[in-house]
Order: sequence, then C-alpha cells, then structure tokens
Amino acid sequence: MQLNHINILNFKNIREADLSFANKINCFIGLNGQGKTNLLDAIYYLSFTKSAFNAIDSQNIMHGQDFGMIQGEYQIEGEQEQITCGLKRGVKKQFRRGKKDYKRLIDHIGLIPLVMVSPDDQELIQEGSDARRKFMDGVISQYNKPYLEQLTRYNELLKQRNSLLKQLDPDNGTARLADYEGVLDVLEQQMAAEAQAIFEQRTVFIERFIPIFQEIYNYIANGEDKNEDLETVSLRYISQLQDRDLPEAFVRTRQRDIILGWTSQGIHKDELEMKMGDYALKQVGSQGQQKTYLLALKLAQAVFLTSLMQENSRQQKPILLLDDIFDKLDSERVERIVRLVHSDRFGQIFITDTDRQHISYLLEAHKDNSMIFIVEKGEIRKVEQAL
Repeated sequence: MQLNHINILNFKNIREADLSFANKINCFIGLNGQGKTNLLDAIYYLSFTKSAFNAIDSQNIMHGQDFGMIQGEYQIEGEQEQITCGLKRGVKKQFRRGKKDYKRLIDHIGLIPLVMVSPDDQELIQEGSDARRKFMDGVISQYNKPYLEQLTRYNELLKQRNSLLKQLDPDNGTARLADYEGVLDVLEQQMAAEAQAIFEQRTVFIERFIPIFQEIYNYIANGEDKNEDLETVSLRYISQLQDRDLPEAFVRTRQRDIILGWTSQGIHKDELEMKMGDYALKQVGSQGQQKTYLLALKLAQAVFLTSLMQENSRQQKPILLLDDIFDKLDSERVERIVRLVHSDRFGQIFITDTDRQHISYLLEAHKDNSMIFIVEKGEIRKVEQAL
C-alpha cells in the first residue's frame, strides 16, 4: 500500500499542493498551526471519505472558496489506482475511484487501510465509551465490510426504538405501550440479531489484538527489561452480551427505557476498559504513560491489519500517519518508538514534527527512501535532506 502522489486544492489552509512521496518515510516539518496536520488529514480523507477532525464537509473547504479537491495516486496490490474527492458548498461530496463514482461511500472503506496517530487520540482515555467503541469499529470496518453494514443497520434500528420509546413516555408521549408491543418485538428481534453478529466480531478482534498491543506497549515503556516490577497495562472488552440474553433484556427493561427515553441494553453500551496495574489509566497514568498507551494502541492496529492482509494474500501494509507523536515522552521512549516504526513491520509513513531532531534516526536509516517537506502557512515544499 503506497501513496505515490497527491494533489490538493482549497483544503483547509492548503490552497494548492502537488506532491510526490517516498515509499517509506515522509517528514513534514514546521511550526504549529502551519498546516502539517491538515496535510495528513487530506490523506486520511482519501481512505475514510471524511476528515479525522471535522465531520462537516463544507468546513473543510478553505475559507472564502466554494469548492475543494483531493486526488491521490496509489499503488495497491501492484496496480495503479486514482482516488478523487470533490467538495463543493451546498452539494453532496463526490468520491471517485478511477473514472467511476461511488454510489455508496461505505463501499470505499477498506480499500486503502490507514492508521492515524494524533493528539486527539487522548479522547480514547478521557472521553466516554462511545470514543472507544468507535476505535474498535474503525479497525474492524477496514477489513470486514459486512461488519460496517451490520453496525449501520443496528444504529438505524436503535434510532427507531428510541424514537418509539419517546412516543410511549407516559408524561409526554402520544401512544400507548399496548398498541406498540408488536412493533417493539420486531424491532428488538432485529436489533438482537445484528447485535450478536457485532459482538462476535468485536470479541474475535480484541482477542487477537490484545497480545499485539501488550507487546508493543511493553517495548516502548520497558525496552528489553524483563523485570516484573515494571509498569504494566491491560485492555479488556466489556459487553452486556457476555452475560445476558438481549431479546429478554429488551422486554425486561421496556418500562424503564420508556421513562429514560432511550435504550439501556445492547452493544451500543459496550466498553473497552483501559487500566494501569489495578486502576483506571485515566486516574493514575501520567501524561507520558497515557500517550505511550495510545501510541501502542494505534501501532498495534497497524500491525494487526498487516497480519490480516497477509492472511488474505494481500502483501500490503497500512499507511501510517504520525502527527506530533513525541510530545510529553521521555527520550528513551522516543528512541524506542523511532526504532519500532523504522522496522519492516510498518509500511509507508507520514510524520510531522516541529523540527527534525526526533526523526533524524529515521531519515538516516532510510536515506534513499525518504523525503523531507517544510510546511509554512499552508504551503508545502520538498527540501534536500542536508537541511
């Protein structure tokens, strides 16, 4: 998997860019607020059909402009592919593979596997369970198309049930439960079927993912030291479906759900428990430890996706976007991260930083297979490595 070339027009603060890339390391150096993250977001857009940071498409168009465009030229499974995204205010965005428009954006997901590491990943620790479910769903959706469709159907059914519950509210509703029990029965049976399939896929994913995550975290945090007293972390999947029958739970909690106005049972309540030792990482982890945890999660995602592609005879590795990853980390952890991503376990990398000190080892190790770019006020220019 390789992005050879990108054209950008009126995307955020990037008025125009026409860039070719190395197939291993591409470094973007510049002060904060100059557009480094926006460039990575343009690459992210071509994989996921949306921004990593702003879900409103029109707000990703440069201020004062009516339209924007991102076009990438890829090498996928030895074939050349062109992906184009067109944005225009007041018009639905267009996504095209070659000369053919996608009828459904969902059909594009998984074609260009990609993992992004950014400061916004902190929400995985600090925010509610929704952020952690999105992490699981984002990984699984890149290699399992039926999963994304099952998740879409479940969420639509959930929306319908919640809407009906509000109508049945004895204080504010307009309908009686007795008149709609049959409708609820059908909705809940459909929800349960989709939920079971989603639960099984999440379970399989997390069982395979945890050993990879543990290995990478231990290396970044502890190096080669095998001392049992070194910091340890854990990751655990928690779901209501692990200990209850969902159709029965729906029926049992109907009256309470009507009062609440929302559905209290189901896979939309699943959680990923993140701990350091015996305590929640959010409560006891330092900034450096939390950042190490998040980096290990995302790097493990890349390794996990690579292993799945290889199992399916796809000799590809996900594109890896690393945005400002060294802040709040001590020098030893920085060195281990650099050594790790420079290894053959990872494919093409796009990395940003305010200077090249942290990435000098990467550049030295891949002199003939790396490029450096300076980013300033939305303008991006390639420079010689002797900079």
